[in-house]
Amino acid sequence: MAETTKQKKVKGAVVITAERCKGCGFCVEFCPPDALKLSEQYNKKGYHPPILISEELCNGCNICGLMCPDFAIYGFISAQKKGAKAA
Repeated sequence: MAETTKQKKVKGAVVITAERCKGCGFCVEFCPPDALKLSEQYNKKGYHPPILISEELCNGCNICGLMCPDFAIYGFISAQKKGAKAA
């Protein structure tokens, strides 16, 4: 008999430091699951920082963080216990 395994969907999250952002859009452009977009709001520098469109889309790959020249964003895999709610 073939053994079947149940795969959990990887839950990712991002941390955005809006005041470091200069609105270049690299994080949005290179996000594989298209989980980010540029905000309509301005930061203190007058740029549009990114926002997470949906927590369900983010896989925590950190490509956004690798592409950001200002270290304004990073992604990570969220460690969630069974039955725990995301913050």
